[in-house]
Amino acid sequence: MRVAAWSARHPWRAIAGWLAFVVLCLGVGSAMGTHKATADDYRVGEAGRAEIMAAEGHLDRKPVEQVLISARNGPLDRAAADEAVRDVTARMRKLPEVAGVAAPVRSGDGGTLRIEVAMKGPEAEAKDHVAPLAAQTAAAQRAHPKLRVEETGSPSISVGLDTQRGADLALSEAITLPVTLLTLLAAFGSALMVTVPLLLALTSIVAAFGLSMIVSHIQPDAGVGANVILLIGMAVGVDYTLFYLKREREERARSGGRIDTEALVELAAATSGRAIVVSGLAVVVSTATLYLATDVVFSSLATSTIIVVLAAVLSSMTALPALLVKIGQRAERRAARREARAAERGGRLPRRGRWNPADRAEPGRVWNALLRPAGERPALTLCLSVLVMLGLAAPALGMQLRVLNKDSHSREIPAVKSYDRLTTAFPELRAQHQIVVRAAADQNGEVASALRKLGGRAQADPLFARNVTPTVRTSQDRRTSTMYLSVPHKLSSPEAIASLDRLRRDYLPATVGEVAGARFAVSGDIPHDTDYLAHQEEQLPLVVGMLLLLTFLMTALVFRSVVIGLIGVALNLLSAGAAFGLVVIFFQHGLASTLFGFDPAATSAIGSRVPLFLFVILFGLSMDYQVFVVSRIREAALRGVPTREAVLHGIGASAKVVTSAAVVMVTVFASFMFLHLAEMKQIGFSLAVAVLLDAFVIRVMILPSAMLLLGKTSWWPSRQMRRAQERGQG
Repeated sequence: MRVAAWSARHPWRAIAGWLAFVVLCLGVGSAMGTHKATADDYRVGEAGRAEIMAAEGHLDRKPVEQVLISARNGPLDRAAADEAVRDVTARMRKLPEVAGVAAPVRSGDGGTLRIEVAMKGPEAEAKDHVAPLAAQTAAAQRAHPKLRVEETGSPSISVGLDTQRGADLALSEAITLPVTLLTLLAAFGSALMVTVPLLLALTSIVAAFGLSMIVSHIQPDAGVGANVILLIGMAVGVDYTLFYLKREREERARSGGRIDTEALVELAAATSGRAIVVSGLAVVVSTATLYLATDVVFSSLATSTIIVVLAAVLSSMTALPALLVKIGQRAERRAARREARAAERGGRLPRRGRWNPADRAEPGRVWNALLRPAGERPALTLCLSVLVMLGLAAPALGMQLRVLNKDSHSREIPAVKSYDRLTTAFPELRAQHQIVVRAAADQNGEVASALRKLGGRAQADPLFARNVTPTVRTSQDRRTSTMYLSVPHKLSSPEAIASLDRLRRDYLPATVGEVAGARFAVSGDIPHDTDYLAHQEEQLPLVVGMLLLLTFLMTALVFRSVVIGLIGVALNLLSAGAAFGLVVIFFQHGLASTLFGFDPAATSAIGSRVPLFLFVILFGLSMDYQVFVVSRIREAALRGVPTREAVLHGIGASAKVVTSAAVVMVTVFASFMFLHLAEMKQIGFSLAVAVLLDAFVIRVMILPSAMLLLGKTSWWPSRQMRRAQERGQG
């Protein structure tokens, strides 16, 4: 690795260059800012077509906030409520962000008054301008302390989610950093060496934050980038550094002080450094398949992951070798001074090369015990381990996906609590279908008549709200018409989905469909969620197929073995399947609520984006262990060591570092289970259990058993390996 070798020979330049790169990325990124995804980026399916038609006719949905006025206890004081209504209305109408304030509406039980406040600008940007409205609502609450005056709506809920997400990230850092420090301290026994992985991981994350801001002007950020950069960056950043450090210290312990620091670092670069680059590229290649989903959220997830992984690889190839050289030279100078002082006193010279026993490559008694089943009875171990993994994966066959929406948000957000009170008092506001029709201008009357006919049918249907009279709106050019139908059911309920199906399948074809040449489509929260799921299912075969193909090709090319490529794909499938099965048991079946006290709203179904994201990321992260472990096996086999001994040696030599890396990864991922966002809980849990299974079942039981049973066939068709094995036997 020429870059690492150059860094080892020019340590100060490499360190300064890396720090300058980090500062430059952050500075340029901060100056450019983050380009957020707009409403146009989220449009998919029929719902997306409806939104485009509505926007062309200037009839698209406007951002709306609802101000609720109710009694804190007992019946609502009518006079006090009317006074509060006048106060709120006057306050809102003075704001430049407000387009209009509607007359108050009383709930069916008379206990709540609702004031609808329409905001200016597009809906996707409303959360950036909702603060003045919230401030006026808070002022009205102070002016009427005997009443409850509160505000809710999509903009204020989005602000609450962002605030909660920021607090969650701080909590994750507070959990992750101390545990990572303790793990690294146990692995290295040196406070100085512990700071190196953390320093490089954190600087990689900082650089990735800056780069993500720059790249967002090409690929818009969907608001998930920060979570992913922290989640993946801390895990792979520490892991890559750990792989490198452990190899350097093994070589140092093996040399007994006979090789200088610069040569040791270059030796580590030629072995573990190469493995880091390969595993990093594997994560990048596998993650890039998410772009095939043609979805702004998945593209944002892929971009953030790729950026932070590349930053971690770059830090491992530049700053890490330089830091190791400076630390090693410092240790050598201290040892030389001790020798000089001992020589002056005529005493015994201290032995050089006395390093932490953990630096030795031998696995130790615990790992020898874990590896014994695969070494002594590979066939039985393989069968039992595969059966266990398949058993864990079985529940995944019953996985139920759902777009996580307001129904699954944390109820600790004030705006979400207000939303619950709003939809309880006004159930017709839980969801709305927006019907958009595009036709010739002279057909406007016919379209309006068809829409009114449709509204009449819907009002007679229990799936739709009966106490709301639909209103037809028409664009100025009379070519676009729209009408809203209210649905008094929760967004993800079977009744809500059935209402959309009935509307699209029965009512629209029988009414608007009779207008010659008219184009129509349905949008709204329910249609958007339904079409989003359908879009994912349509793209899933392409993404998964390409992921499997690329993983196989990359593994086969790196190790020059078709068999190793097939084994890698099969093991990754087992690991991902078992993780999916466990996430179904814990979240879909509610075990997480019982054991961890999670909100049932977050555990009734699996987030629609979770499986595909996990599948891709797990394949990438599994390659870390795959490349590192198989590389150690291949090194020994290329030296002529028989395959059986090479497998046991490679697994044993990498056992300690794999354990340390797994503990760090599990800690980082598990910390996300304590976040409020349901999808992040599920992703954190799935990644944590997948890493555990990968480190302690796949790499300890299944991989060695399979390679021991296959023997030399494992390396087919590599001629280089065949010649090396023949030389070893000769």
